[in-house]
Amino acid sequence: MKLSIFTIAASLALSMGVCAQEQETDSLEGKKVVLDEVFVSAIRVTKQSPVTFSNLTKEDIKPRNLGQDIPVLMNFLPSVVTTTDAGAGVGYTGIRVRGSDATRVNVTINGIPYNDAESQGTFWVNMPDFASSTESLQLQRGVGTSTNGAGAFGASLNVLTDGFSQDAYGQISTSIGSYSTLRNNLKFSTGLLNDHVEISGRLSKIKSDGYIDRARSDLDSYFLQGAYKDDNTLIKAIIFGGHEVTYQAWYGIDAQTLKDDRTFNPSGIYTDLDGNTQFHNNEVDNYKQDHAQLLWNEQISDFWSTNIALHYTRGRGFFEQYKEADDFSTYGFEPIIVDGSEVNTTDLIRRRWLDNDFYGTVFSVNYKKDKLDLIIGGGLNKYEGDHFGEVIWARYASNSSYRDRYYDDSSSKTDFNLYTKANYQLTDQWSLYGDLQYRTVGYKANGDETGLVDDTFNFFNPKAGVTFDLNANNNFYLSYAVANREPNRNDYESGNPKPEKLNDFELGWRYVSANVQVNTNLYYMKYKDQLVVTGELNDVGAPLRENVGDSYRFGLEIDANIKLGDKFSVRPNIAISDNKNKDFFIDRDDELQGLGDTNIAFSPGLVAGNIISYMPCDAMSLSLYSKFVGEQYLSNTDTEASKLDAYFTNDFNITYEIKMNNVVKSIVFSGLVNNILNEKYVSNGYTYLDSWSTPGNTFEVQGYYPQAGTNFLLGATVNF
Repeated sequence: MKLSIFTIAASLALSMGVCAQEQETDSLEGKKVVLDEVFVSAIRVTKQSPVTFSNLTKEDIKPRNLGQDIPVLMNFLPSVVTTTDAGAGVGYTGIRVRGSDATRVNVTINGIPYNDAESQGTFWVNMPDFASSTESLQLQRGVGTSTNGAGAFGASLNVLTDGFSQDAYGQISTSIGSYSTLRNNLKFSTGLLNDHVEISGRLSKIKSDGYIDRARSDLDSYFLQGAYKDDNTLIKAIIFGGHEVTYQAWYGIDAQTLKDDRTFNPSGIYTDLDGNTQFHNNEVDNYKQDHAQLLWNEQISDFWSTNIALHYTRGRGFFEQYKEADDFSTYGFEPIIVDGSEVNTTDLIRRRWLDNDFYGTVFSVNYKKDKLDLIIGGGLNKYEGDHFGEVIWARYASNSSYRDRYYDDSSSKTDFNLYTKANYQLTDQWSLYGDLQYRTVGYKANGDETGLVDDTFNFFNPKAGVTFDLNANNNFYLSYAVANREPNRNDYESGNPKPEKLNDFELGWRYVSANVQVNTNLYYMKYKDQLVVTGELNDVGAPLRENVGDSYRFGLEIDANIKLGDKFSVRPNIAISDNKNKDFFIDRDDELQGLGDTNIAFSPGLVAGNIISYMPCDAMSLSLYSKFVGEQYLSNTDTEASKLDAYFTNDFNITYEIKMNNVVKSIVFSGLVNNILNEKYVSNGYTYLDSWSTPGNTFEVQGYYPQAGTNFLLGATVNF
């Protein structure tokens, strides 16, 4: 670390965080819900609910939206830690909330599940530049409210796409930056036609070489929306999607390489027939995903409204690998004789494919009158996926034919849930919250990794809470929520995983005035059979998990938005937590060893952030973003070798708008300098036990994902 702990403490004291839980307002009444928000009203919350949350609007995202992924743009929310494979925010990105990884963050887009049904992860790389089509998002930390998709074990992220526009507009954006990063996008809207219909859309193209060697990205995406509205009806038909081709960068590097050559990428490495080191030029992930949504909201009466959505997602693609001296048996090849000798290994290039469909419906009915706000809703969703592998080239092909499938697996998953939730205003100050959800999941799979799987899970997830409004500015809440989760596909690699259960307790205080907003909450998340990340990766770079019996996360979160006059604002957050496995055991050298209470992997005890903003005039804004992430462990064993150092980064953001009165309405210039102090840091890694080279003497091996030093993005947006 370049900065002393006193410097860090001073910086945090002056400037922690981002985004109080509601945007500029001077009382707990908050803003009125706009018409577009009806699509997520069933799963979003306000200050009248005993749920811990943060909001980001289009205006919050816009200054930094220069091509980086949504997780990176959320980096300054409370308890959030982000990482990128390529090191600079373009390509594969990851997010953790309260130490829980992306498989625990339940993501919905317009109320429709987005997490991959099998892995339970979210792959934002499949929807590049999606932030440019995002109206707002809400991050609920903890279990949150009942929603569609897999249950939340760390957080829920609800994304609302672009609202309809009253007026026609056109917009051209471009940005350039370090590592040959280039983004171009085009947006348009017809405005309301005949006071009822609007058509809008976006096309985007992003390219980047990445900070890590050869970690290039070539990303395309689109968004097209048709909307119809009248006094009581809002209907949207939306199609969006993306195509990504990214050079693989998920292998990481060892500690010595981190010191000597931190941008080295071992992916695709092989030795040619002359003994020279080469890199396969197409060691890429190539995937395309298309989404279709039909959303219909109807205001039936002053008290009743309904919301129904149909959706379909089509995904297909592969990742390609060069394999040296791989066994014939893996591919069903028969040994052959070459120059009088038996050959049973070969160099080859293979592709491992995913081809899947996800479709279903989500729905809700809302009754709101006097003191009662009641929602009844649910969803029925089906996933069907094929997993298969092909050899597209081999030095010795034996008895194979071109693109023979050396494995051909299938899987299916049905997810059905019903929920009822209500807020009841007991008195002027007290309100009660209740939420009951029933969820049933059926999962079938066959494969060498999973074996034959045919599991059904039935979960009951109750939630309850109370909110107390001391006055127009002070609000207190207490809640208790239960969540249950099924294992994901990778969990079955390790044997017979158990479903996991979480009991989440939240106690919070919110203060809102014209110039100061503060949110403070204590949480205690008690897990049974939690599937914690072990630190290991499988052969496709996905984290492995295992049931650990009893574990917990206990923490304090504080975030604020403070106006210092008309020109300055400070938005701080800090999260202090204790994350422990109880009575943790490990199998080492065929002996079961008890390690007592250990830290949960990838769960830093201190995460803090800050935004200091200065507006010298209406046309210009300057912001300094700071982020501190404390030390964390790559495994659950508390060994020094598996510890990641703390890091502290700072970004500088500037925007300037030139207004015009002609065809061009305005031009907005943006600049972003990331990691201005050139911190050499690592935000992610892996570890595993190795005893091959020295049987009976197991030792840990670590891999690291270094992040970029000082880098920049510059952009311009022309508005018509």
